Amino acid sequence: MSTTTTAVRIEPAPPVVHTAAMLWLSAVAFGAFEAVLMIGKLLYEGTPVLDVLPQGGFRLAVFAGAVFLALKLKGGANWARWTLAGTLGVFGTISLVKEPIEWLLAGGSIAEAMAGADAMAWVFAASRVLHVLAVLGALVLMFQPRANAYFRSA
Repeated sequence: MSTTTTAVRIEPAPPVVHTAAMLWLSAVAFGAFEAVLMIGKLLYEGTPVLDVLPQGGFRLAVFAGAVFLALKLKGGANWARWTLAGTLGVFGTISLVKEPIEWLLAGGSIAEAMAGADAMAWVFAASRVLHVLAVLGALVLMFQPRANAYFRSA
């Protein structure tokens, strides 16, 4: 008969890990807000509901996975730290900045975009900037010396 033991962490997460987890949760909140704005705009413009369901479902799955990983990160799961860094830290960040960078490289003007922006564009842009900053901040904090020591001790 074999018994399996599960390690339970008694040591609380250091502030850098706690803050990184909160930043990941903030990034999820910003992403969800952006998704609501985008899907709302598509529906307002007449896009059939069935056409936005796959995109909405995918985003919901990503958000749920990110929340799960952020909570595991806070609990000391090193695999969650590396999963967050590799998936959302790298590929997620690329997906957030790819379109604006391509637009700029194609000759887009920030000044013209700002001049022609309506309230919705400003709200979306502000949310996207905060979203990217939350991800980058979480990435930096997850690999600070105190965080590294916390994950090594698991």
